[in-house]
Amino acid sequence: MARADAAPTRPFWPRLALIAGLGSAALALAALSEFARGHALMINVSPSLPYWAIWLDRSATPTRGDIVLFDPPASDLVRAHFGADPQAFGKIVLGLPGERVSKAGRLFAINGRDVAFAKPVSLRGETLALGPTGTIPPGCFYVGTAHKDSFDSRYAAIGWICKDRILGVGRPVL
Repeated sequence: MARADAAPTRPFWPRLALIAGLGSAALALAALSEFARGHALMINVSPSLPYWAIWLDRSATPTRGDIVLFDPPASDLVRAHFGADPQAFGKIVLGLPGERVSKAGRLFAINGRDVAFAKPVSLRGETLALGPTGTIPPGCFYVGTAHKDSFDSRYAAIGWICKDRILGVGRPVL
């Protein structure tokens, strides 16, 4: 028989469930935060790539055929067309470190395979200096696209794209 003056006892399991739920939520938020540091959804506004949404993986190592997103080098031409603080560029890795870039006139080739033709002037009529040739340095890449107006490694204002400029490897979403 229970005493009339005894306080009713509450079951312990709701508190345990609450503590476990809060702990699980904290772990999930920490994991999501770590995931967000290594990944991002990028929106492409350039016609040089056929995708408008690209999933960025900051930890992936670029290989031939990958889309790389990178901070473009500072140059007068980049500033004139994209502003003082341009958004990330997205291009395809066409040449890897140690490979040989050559040109015949304005036609660029990597290891003897034609990859791009460089226009003499921009859409605004500015002279376009030709990009580098020779052996692609360690940690650098030749990037471009098949689009005739792509602003990429075929032009000196972009040149090789080295690891310190690369934000990560992109995977097309849409």
